[in-house]
Amino acid sequence: MSNEKNNRLDTLRHSCAHLLAAAILEMFPEAKLGVGPAVDNGFYYDFDLPRTLIPEDLPLIEEKMKALIKQDLPFEKEEVELNKAKELLEKAGQDYKLELVKDLPADEITFYKTGNFVDLCKGPHIKSTKELENAGWKLTKIAGAYWRGSEENKMLQRIYGACFQTKDELKQYEEMMIEAEKRDHRKLGKELDLFVFSDLVGPGLPLYTPKGTIIKDELQKKVEKICRQYGFQKVSCPSLAKIDLFKISGHADKFGDELFRVSSQGGLNFVLKPVQCPHQTQIYASKMRSYKDLPIRYMESDKQYRAEKTGEVGGLSRVFAITVEDGHSFCRIDQVKEEVMNMVKIIKDFYSEIGMWGNHKVSLSVRDYDHPEKYIGTKEDWDHAERMLEEISNEMELGAIKHEGEAALYGPKLDFMFKDAMGRDVQIPTVQLDFATPKRFELTYTDENNESISPVMVHRAILGSYERFIALLIEHFAGAFPFWLSPTQITIIPVAEVHNEYAKKVAKELAAFRVEIDSRNESLGKRIREAEIKKTPYTIVLGDKEENDQTITIRTRGTKELVTQKISELIEILDEKTC
Repeated sequence: MSNEKNNRLDTLRHSCAHLLAAAILEMFPEAKLGVGPAVDNGFYYDFDLPRTLIPEDLPLIEEKMKALIKQDLPFEKEEVELNKAKELLEKAGQDYKLELVKDLPADEITFYKTGNFVDLCKGPHIKSTKELENAGWKLTKIAGAYWRGSEENKMLQRIYGACFQTKDELKQYEEMMIEAEKRDHRKLGKELDLFVFSDLVGPGLPLYTPKGTIIKDELQKKVEKICRQYGFQKVSCPSLAKIDLFKISGHADKFGDELFRVSSQGGLNFVLKPVQCPHQTQIYASKMRSYKDLPIRYMESDKQYRAEKTGEVGGLSRVFAITVEDGHSFCRIDQVKEEVMNMVKIIKDFYSEIGMWGNHKVSLSVRDYDHPEKYIGTKEDWDHAERMLEEISNEMELGAIKHEGEAALYGPKLDFMFKDAMGRDVQIPTVQLDFATPKRFELTYTDENNESISPVMVHRAILGSYERFIALLIEHFAGAFPFWLSPTQITIIPVAEVHNEYAKKVAKELAAFRVEIDSRNESLGKRIREAEIKKTPYTIVLGDKEENDQTITIRTRGTKELVTQKISELIEILDEKTC
């Protein structure tokens, strides 16, 4: 979508939010307004209302919005002087808007008037409400949201809406939402018995079941196998560290209240690690390094911990305990280009193997040039690092789009975005260039002239957080994982109890794969249906004929066709799927 079309759509969505607020004030004149921005796929507005809204209110609010649209009301912009703006908002009793206006520059205060409705708003808006007549929009749900995102503030009621340029686009979006609901990882994770949550353990702390652990372990094996081909060695670091480690790295300031702090009765004080890179610097720092030793590459899959806001924690997408697949290369400046390019190749190899490469886009995430204080390191190093990543993107034809303000604390990065089941871009793999951290930790190597030089640190995450990645995979495959990743690869169903021994014999011959025997005292049809629901790739049915002929009858996931063959023939097929 072009920038012009994007801007037009954002303006439509923002104008819808404006009309929503106008309609709410008609229903509840005493309502207090929060904020109402355009967001992905639509808009929302936050309200402090005299009563709790119910879903049945949404059609009523929509009718009022449609009435405003038919009136062909113009959106009229007015620049207002600060004191007058305060006076207007105080008179209207709009306390939340009054709080906002106090934080705005005096020369950037604007109001928009639509009919009788006037709102503090920076815009832009469409010319008239009539322009929304042919657009596709709909109010979708009611939720709660703390004012300004702080749990210390009042909980407001948030109304969400979807908005698109045409009614056909809205219809397509609604159909996609129905499909996405079927694919929701929280729903499928429970149905497929992959992970659970416990009130006693706490929110945001997923517990992987045996089947969920298989998926996690298989992913780890796959990514580590590829990384070893590029020289990465596995390390393991503790979850605890002194706060000093993260003060040096800059993460103590960056994460602040998100740090989990741990203390003992003996006076020991630690934090749970929010990231893994500072620990790995200390492995590098443990002995003298020569230019001949570099590059040194470490990889690790371990827990990180961040105290996310409780209201934002949900499913596997936002958790307190994050299992992160992480890697770092310590290299010379002349090795940086090859290291970064190799990491991009690892990303391509991994995502090609799981069938997702090509359904992605790349972002060149650089610093916020207006606020250099948000980052560590020198301007010269940042200039050099950003230039190098841009050159690599061009040479590898990645088509990376530059996004200001999206860089890491210590350096720019190449972020790879993939579409989730709802069509949203989800950032997973990343390669980050870091000149600053090695200098902060005084890491060095001895060059050919016997001088001490700071190495460059290249950070990379291939599948990132296992939690977010597994959520993405569940929804991407709708729970029907590829054979190599399926927790149960083969379900064997003996027709009757008399066939149980033959089922055990077949299972033994298929011991190289993950096999379950379903010999429960249930009907054959019910057991076959349950294997389908569990999305098992292969279901084997064994009866008199199979036992007499020493064969197996197989149903492949997604088909109704039954194929009878020798066990050896199936093994040959499955070996190709697991290599």
